Amino acid sequence: MLNLNIGVLGHVDSGKTSLAKVLSTVASTAAFDKNPQSQARGITIDLGFSSFTVDVPDHLLNEEQSGKLQFTLVDCPGHASLIRTIIGGAQIIDMMILVIDVTKGMQTQTAECLVIGEITCKKMVVVLNKTDLLPPAQRSYLIEKMSKKMKMTLKNTVFRDCPIVSIAANPGGSDSPSNGPEGINDLINILKEMAYVPIRNRLKPFLFAVDHCFSIRGQGTVLTGTVLQGEIKINDIIEIPALQATKKVKSLQMFRMPVEKAQQGDRLGICVTQFDPKLFERGLIAAPHFVVSAYAAIISIHKIKYFKGSVASKSRFHVTMGHDTVMARITIFGLLPKDYLEAESKLPDNYINLHFNYKYLDELFLLNDNDTEQSDDIPIKQYALLEFDKQLSVVPGSVVIGSKLDIDFHSNTCRLAFSGCLLECLEDKNYPQTVLPNLKVYKEKSKLGLVERVVNTQEVIVKKLFKKETNIPLFSGLKVNLSTGDKGVIEGSFGQSGKVKVRIPGELSPTTMALVAGQSKKRGKHTICQASPEMDPITVELQFKRLIYDPLKKIVQD
Repeated sequence: MLNLNIGVLGHVDSGKTSLAKVLSTVASTAAFDKNPQSQARGITIDLGFSSFTVDVPDHLLNEEQSGKLQFTLVDCPGHASLIRTIIGGAQIIDMMILVIDVTKGMQTQTAECLVIGEITCKKMVVVLNKTDLLPPAQRSYLIEKMSKKMKMTLKNTVFRDCPIVSIAANPGGSDSPSNGPEGINDLINILKEMAYVPIRNRLKPFLFAVDHCFSIRGQGTVLTGTVLQGEIKINDIIEIPALQATKKVKSLQMFRMPVEKAQQGDRLGICVTQFDPKLFERGLIAAPHFVVSAYAAIISIHKIKYFKGSVASKSRFHVTMGHDTVMARITIFGLLPKDYLEAESKLPDNYINLHFNYKYLDELFLLNDNDTEQSDDIPIKQYALLEFDKQLSVVPGSVVIGSKLDIDFHSNTCRLAFSGCLLECLEDKNYPQTVLPNLKVYKEKSKLGLVERVVNTQEVIVKKLFKKETNIPLFSGLKVNLSTGDKGVIEGSFGQSGKVKVRIPGELSPTTMALVAGQSKKRGKHTICQASPEMDPITVELQFKRLIYDPLKKIVQD
């Protein structure tokens, strides 16, 4: 049976759970707000799972699919305070239903759900729910008006051509249970038309996202979740990385039906024995030794255009991978066109070449993939070093979402700041000394000094370029530019006050010599030309790069 995971996302009280309930024929973990806290508060506070099955549509029969197509619905919370849970649920989906209250339209959390959907999947259907609340005489007009608004909203997103369907999942609410749902068959037909065969790789190591964990008397502990990659069979050994524990699979179930094995994309319950469910609520389980624990990570990074604040280096963000969210300190760097050796090739998002030089960035650029012209100062790719507050179980290639969850969720602003792909996991606690020196991230620096005097046609003395305590030998051999157009090379220090000798290959230009010609005087065997107080000073500029992770703080120039 082909299984597709459909995320049901939207603003709180838009009718997501009512829709999931009317669509589903089988309820699974936490479906339809079974959680007592959900019932008490009247809102969804946890991920709910349910499913329904249809015949495989004709367009999939050509891809050797036969039998049935199962839609697993992932009912995500809509309340702003539960954004961590929403992000975790969205990372296991193949398609998405964005539910909108037709009487209210797009709201702040609807927009955040749309952003999450753009990051995690490429197919979506918009559902305009609660059409029964519109005045009958104006219903068609208001639905059409809202549909046009949604098309305008989606115009600049990956979902610009997505279908829009109007429904009433629960006409009249709980007070009118006799009224049947409206538009549900239209929605099911659209989902069938949009169905596709996702890339499923059974040969990769097994990886499973656990969303609930509970015990069943006489059987053991059940871990429910979604197979993210690979496959699993009864009697396989699995690892719970967060607990550094391994368990043997006793049995498997898909929506209450026993199975012998499952593969990527399947919704599954895994039963193990001698395991306390209180020790583990959500997270990853996997083939032994596949998931690693990291203190830091390197990711590709993209700024979310709806985030109004800056994403700055050295700032801190909530970082979510799977169902785990931690605080992390972020350092941003980019690959400039001049540092890229093969400019005609396109770098994939899931790759970083440690042989390249990367420029340190004060903040993240909002890059436009449609730009045809690339400035030399704008990076062609951007990356970030994430330093976690606590050790985290991670998998290379995972989706990463960065947020500012400390922003008041009542404010009308998007809290999702950036997204990316996990490229490198830094497992060594001493990674600043053992790993980061291999990462060639540089800062561009500039210093400005003044020519104090000209010793001869090939040597000048420069002041104010360095401080007294500067380790000047580090700068010996670096090139400098004089404001007169002459170019020189730092030879070494002159005295103890931070002054340096600069050698001019060839000779100083006649223009420079003329500027100081009237200020000559003898000092020993040498004629010293000192700048007149009335003349404009001759400035000396030094431009260089410092590798920020190099323990020797190497200084280089282009």
